[in-house]
Amino acid sequence: MLLYQLHELWRASLAPYAYWADAGAKMYASSDSWLSTLPGAQRTSAAFELMYRLGKEYEKPEFGIHQIDVEGVAIPVVERVALEKPFCRLLRFKRFHDQADGLARMKDDPTVLVVAPLSGHHATLLRDTVRTLLADHKVYITDWTDARMVPAAAGPFHLDDYVGYVQDFVRHIGTDNLHVISVCQPTVPVLAAISLMAARGEPLPRSMTMMGGPIDTRESPTAVNNLATRQPLWWFENNVIHNVPANYPGAGRRVYPGFLQHLGFVAMNPERHSTSHWDFYQDLVKGDLSSAESHRKFYDEYNAVLDMPAEYYLDTIRVVFQDHLLPRGLWDVAGERVDPSKITDCALLTIEGELDDISGQGQTRAAHKLCTGIPAAERQHLTAAGAGHYGIFSGRRWRTQVYPKVKAFIAAHAGPRASAAATRPPKAAARKPARR
Repeated sequence: MLLYQLHELWRASLAPYAYWADAGAKMYASSDSWLSTLPGAQRTSAAFELMYRLGKEYEKPEFGIHQIDVEGVAIPVVERVALEKPFCRLLRFKRFHDQADGLARMKDDPTVLVVAPLSGHHATLLRDTVRTLLADHKVYITDWTDARMVPAAAGPFHLDDYVGYVQDFVRHIGTDNLHVISVCQPTVPVLAAISLMAARGEPLPRSMTMMGGPIDTRESPTAVNNLATRQPLWWFENNVIHNVPANYPGAGRRVYPGFLQHLGFVAMNPERHSTSHWDFYQDLVKGDLSSAESHRKFYDEYNAVLDMPAEYYLDTIRVVFQDHLLPRGLWDVAGERVDPSKITDCALLTIEGELDDISGQGQTRAAHKLCTGIPAAERQHLTAAGAGHYGIFSGRRWRTQVYPKVKAFIAAHAGPRASAAATRPPKAAARKPARR
């Protein structure tokens, strides 16, 4: 199929019109331009900008976290690559303090690994999550690479490989006072990664927080779940998997293209997006620059999508949504059975949004039924009132409802371990290669 190639041709043909619309918006809005003095100039500028934003190419945004405010003190933050793999970079947000007492306090802060989803959007979607966590924690995040930018020579990437990446990142950071937070899709591979490490006798993170994830999609199925089960696996492979065009480093790689995922996102709520763009136009006409800028920031992130490796995408459809292998206890990763009951020394917090239309209520909470080895006193659950899927990790409800619970949970399980399990030698620290 040539759909990807046709999409690239369409994007290339649209680019000159997008540049023209951008120039028109600026000419009719700039105070230095005589065009801005013409009757209806503001309305014309607004129409041009709306045309530009509908036709432009959206690149991966930056995290842009250069400093945070802690108790009225500006703390500089530097983004660093802690570990780089073909399909993912492990980023660390390093904080600095010019006072000895402040620096000493930050050194004792718990370490958090945020495992971002590989489900169409970039890890920058969790910018607000990272910024909030940085006030009280050392923060790492998985920054997944757009598959079209990974040369085909790097080989395929399966769901098993995702599990292996999580394990490698945990080992690289070290489990001493480490807390793992998985948002949405990665709750499944993170639970698998920690389960396998527990079965081998490896040291585990102090806690795992799972937010809005599809642990068991048989609970309260959503439109997203139904879409994944409506067709057999061969249909997805034959209809949504395409080869990367020749103008990208990953030419020839089989992927689930980001533009198809984006169409799926928009199709879920077309009226909402139409209304949002109309409101943006009206805000520009009225001169409400604050609301217009909020629209730009949201869609700069929302419209920036990445390609997923075909093997990983199809594995996820099969393992998570169609066969439910994790909750049924039938999932084997690189020849090892995933058994969450083996986890005994890692606390569990699950979080769901009351109004989540992507991961329904009960899907994340299902982790408690699987992690029977974790004492009940070490397991907690939160349903965020009034929160949708994005509200549990970004925005006001994340900051006021969810984060205080996450912060308290991590603090309650921070510090040195009392259990001897953390010091016993691992049975087999090296993972087996994923099956191809």
